[in-house]
Amino acid sequence: MAVFELKEALPPPARSAGATGWIRANLLSSPLNIALTLLGAYLILTFLPPLLDWAIFSADFTGETQDACVSGGACWTFITNRLPFFTYGFYPEPERWRVNIGFLLLAAVMIPQFIEKIPGKQWIGLFGLTGLPILVAILLSGGIFGLESVPTDKWGGLMLTLVLAFVGIVGALPIGVVLALGRRSQMPIVRIVCTTFIELWRGVPLISVLFMASVMLPLFLPEGVSFDKLLRALIGITMFQSAYMAEVIRGGLQAIPRGQYEAASALGLGYWRSMGLIILPQALKLVIPGIVNTFISLFKDTTLVLIIGLFDILQTVNSSIVDPSWNNVATEGYVFAAFSFWVFCFSMSRYSQALERKLHTGHKR
Repeated sequence: MAVFELKEALPPPARSAGATGWIRANLLSSPLNIALTLLGAYLILTFLPPLLDWAIFSADFTGETQDACVSGGACWTFITNRLPFFTYGFYPEPERWRVNIGFLLLAAVMIPQFIEKIPGKQWIGLFGLTGLPILVAILLSGGIFGLESVPTDKWGGLMLTLVLAFVGIVGALPIGVVLALGRRSQMPIVRIVCTTFIELWRGVPLISVLFMASVMLPLFLPEGVSFDKLLRALIGITMFQSAYMAEVIRGGLQAIPRGQYEAASALGLGYWRSMGLIILPQALKLVIPGIVNTFISLFKDTTLVLIIGLFDILQTVNSSIVDPSWNNVATEGYVFAAFSFWVFCFSMSRYSQALERKLHTGHKR
């Protein structure tokens, strides 16, 4: 009787493993892929060296005036000189330590969300959604606890962009959830009110909303009552984005099988408990890409506040590139603004992808 001896498995062929295997599978797998790879290599070799030369090798990074930019490359001296204005706007220089603390608090809340093994991330995130906005508002506004009062018309730059985006995100998500549930309600009055709200806000551009919030809203307030311009912008942005958020979440609710609702009823759960414990967690997980896409759109839409005279980071760049003491620095200014927006938007995108992988329970195909 023959005896069979088990041997160790052979390694995969060298041509199908490692970098060689990846190149063959992804770049050279077909004639079309080969052609596209060659075209991409040609474009990279054509445009990348001049771009690197302009941005890095022939660029100027130090100096105090336009005269320091003599190499013919990018004049990053303009950015380094105007960086405080791009970051703080007109915020008083002696009080900028308060803004720096706000940046540190935001980083302390956000960074742990990207690290898998940090304990208590849920509580840190909860603080970021509840306590952090209040604490930062006290720090930036002042007027109490011995802090000098700084009016919001002095706020600007990256600081203002982050304030608008963060408050809009924190406010739009819960309001959007309520509107989505209301639009699917069995009560006609609630459904009509929520549907009207959503369609009204989605039917007008954000720039019109900001203009109305800044100019028309004070006309409807009682005599002697006024809202700060920044507060009016925050209300307009939050209401506008909550309407879009409601439709994203409603799509998630409609994707939940009817059996989940019936299972919740069979367990004896009421409407709010079934929504909070069974339906909404599943719906929100399914629409994470749509939610994050709305957040990214909100972050970029903050640039529209320039219509009501608020200086976000883009407007600080716009106002600086027309300074007669600096010539031909528009490209550097807009590249800096674009890179700033890209960093935050890309970070949100990567976090959403990590969250999708973490919460994956079999829906992905």
